[in-house]
Amino acid sequence: MLTVIAMTGRLLLAHWPALLAWFLGGILVRYLVIELAGFVGAFSALGGQLLLPLAILARLVSFVAMFLVLRDGMTRLGTIAPLPGDAVARRRAFVDAVLGGILPFFAFYAAWGYLRDDWFAYLARGLEVQQGVNAAAIFAGETVSTEGTIDQLMFEPATIALIVVAFAGRWAWNRYRSRLPKWSAIGAVYLEAVWVFLTVILISEALGRVSAWVASRQAMVWLADVRAWVTSRVEPVAWLWEAVEWLLGEAGGIILLPLAWLTIAGVIYGQAVAPQAPRLGGVLVDRARRRFSSLPEAVRRRLGDVWWDFAARFRPIGRAVVLMWRAGPVLVGGYVLLYTIVLGFEQMLRIWVTRLVGPQDLYTFWAVADAVVLLLVPLIVEPLRVSLVASAYDATLARLVPASASESSRLDEQSGESGKRLWRDELDSERPGGVERDEERDGDREGVRPGQGA
Repeated sequence: MLTVIAMTGRLLLAHWPALLAWFLGGILVRYLVIELAGFVGAFSALGGQLLLPLAILARLVSFVAMFLVLRDGMTRLGTIAPLPGDAVARRRAFVDAVLGGILPFFAFYAAWGYLRDDWFAYLARGLEVQQGVNAAAIFAGETVSTEGTIDQLMFEPATIALIVVAFAGRWAWNRYRSRLPKWSAIGAVYLEAVWVFLTVILISEALGRVSAWVASRQAMVWLADVRAWVTSRVEPVAWLWEAVEWLLGEAGGIILLPLAWLTIAGVIYGQAVAPQAPRLGGVLVDRARRRFSSLPEAVRRRLGDVWWDFAARFRPIGRAVVLMWRAGPVLVGGYVLLYTIVLGFEQMLRIWVTRLVGPQDLYTFWAVADAVVLLLVPLIVEPLRVSLVASAYDATLARLVPASASESSRLDEQSGESGKRLWRDELDSERPGGVERDEERDGDREGVRPGQGA
């Protein structure tokens, strides 16, 4: 833990101007995009929600840049995977980091309520614009239709079609990446953000409907009555029930939040080390493999290409989780403790800022300047948070048997176009049991077996 603290201090002192600049840039672009999306959404829900993913993408790009800025000070990561030497390689590494981080970052963004905050800001801006338009129409004696505006785009064919088109476009870019111009990477990043954003919105909407349906069932009313009856007669049960509820509520912020940030860092920094993940097995898996090998070759090729592109989004997440698992509970627990201290410092800083400003009028001061005054807190905390997460990730590398630099570069190449060739080699194999043997060889390529060193 002392090593993590020391590296956090070194990274923060060496890179705080760049961290601050990237963080401010992400906040500013997010604000401008939400304002623009709300204005467009007042006239077209489709247009507004096609712009809204750019707000989250701006935050992701800023965090990716903040993590990559710190990379030259991370000693273990620099030893295993040195910084790219030329501009083309650095640009490709940045694009890959953004593409790989979209899925986990959007999921994290939604799970911790940041997506809800952006959504409410978008709705507020859209309603503000729409009210102005309606007021102008009333004075002019006209009528304005609000159908299909702001948020009226959920479980509809247009939404599903957008997800399919965006996913297909992203898959096509990944397949023909070497033949396309460099600027096409911007379109790929946007398409990835669109389909992930709309999917997260639909999943959140579905979970909300399911939760509302479950809460309205008679069985839930009976359960609440049973709980009230038991806790009113047995006092220790009431204490235990409340303690469990408190623990589950606090576990997300205390344990899951720092682990989520460490996972995002692992995805951004890539597979510098590739711990061998467990291989799936069992009767059902073997049966599925046999049925897959019985399909026509053309069908297997297409399914292989689509599955490889889809699974590639989750593979870096799995490797980051394996990194944390093999780092050991002492290191991860120490990191969680340090992260909790940072959260406590953030809350104390909010109190100190308000005390420093002193009592002011609610309408003439706080309603105007609250965002600017309270911005001081994230300007101090976010560079510290990113430095801590990067230091903890670098520390996890010391607990593993690392891959050599050449092996790491070969793994990175295999995660792209060459990974698809592995699928094609597997699909071309018509020998009995050939699918399983080829997958075992693929597993050997993806990880370092115990006992192998750099």
